[in-house]
Amino acid sequence: MALTYRRGAIDALSSLVETRLAVLRSANGLDAAAELPEVAAQTRDYYQTALADGSHVTFLAFDGSRFVGAGGVSFFRVMPTVHIPTGQKAYIMNMYTHPDYRRRGIALHILSLLVETAQARGVTAISLEATDMGRPLYERFGFVPMQSEMMLPEEWFIQPAGQL
Repeated sequence: MALTYRRGAIDALSSLVETRLAVLRSANGLDAAAELPEVAAQTRDYYQTALADGSHVTFLAFDGSRFVGAGGVSFFRVMPTVHIPTGQKAYIMNMYTHPDYRRRGIALHILSLLVETAQARGVTAISLEATDMGRPLYERFGFVPMQSEMMLPEEWFIQPAGQL
């Protein structure tokens, strides 16, 4: 197996969008053929902007010319804190390995490339959401569960005004 890894660019837009849809279908327990037209359109728009301005970096894995895996990291800034004085943060997402290529170190290699890229930018706070399948990889790499973060559920945003 002669794997090659390259940084994703706009010329890989179709593969990046399809990979994102495959990740979302899998993570949400959807049928592999489930159509997600709004997500596809927004993902295409996201990549066109974020790849151009450098706020997202992605790496792709190939076996010859066959696309077999990907992962990305988004960069953003929050208000500085004691623990993150620059406010620079990174969020790893869209980790994917084609089912025929899993358990061969592809995701680990891509994860290493993403973390190295973040470190080169001076980022010291990197987070991600882990599926049950991905959790062992992230734990082995050194990621730990977060204890203080919370979020508003989607239902909160669709309730009638004043129903708190």
